[in-house]
Amino acid sequence: MSVLEIVKWPDPRLAETCPQVEAITPEIEQLAADMLETMYAAPGRGLAGPQVGAMLRIFVMDVGWKEGKPDPLVCINPMLQEVGEDRATNIEGCLSIPGVSAEISRPTQVQMVWTGVNGGRYVQSFDGFGAVCVQHELDHLDGVVTFDHLDAETRAQLIAEYQAQ
Repeated sequence: MSVLEIVKWPDPRLAETCPQVEAITPEIEQLAADMLETMYAAPGRGLAGPQVGAMLRIFVMDVGWKEGKPDPLVCINPMLQEVGEDRATNIEGCLSIPGVSAEISRPTQVQMVWTGVNGGRYVQSFDGFGAVCVQHELDHLDGVVTFDHLDAETRAQLIAEYQAQ
């Protein structure tokens, strides 16, 4: 396994929609392992393919590891099946936009279906921070970053702060 370089905004790859993973090959298995290692080293709780230059619908996440409850997930070709109506605003950071956090409103509950690195199909409901993480990583697969959720004034202010670093 190896730690991969994290792509930083405004790299144009972060604005691209990623195609499906066609087959789980040894290269995809290695990518998933490297992405988990990279996420933990960053240290983050989620990491999507485009954030390491892999333009494929794959992300990894582990929302519990920082609290001593590791639960790593490798999500290939993930899709939301259900989205709850209740919303909450949370402060989100992003490994591709280091040093910037923003308040983002998202649904508090989602159900996602995906293929695991073992080829199995999974369906799971996520709430709280897990739902935030799933939606944030899915955004990356669709070419959406934190800045894209903000009103023009807040976006301009945070971009200026980011560029001043």
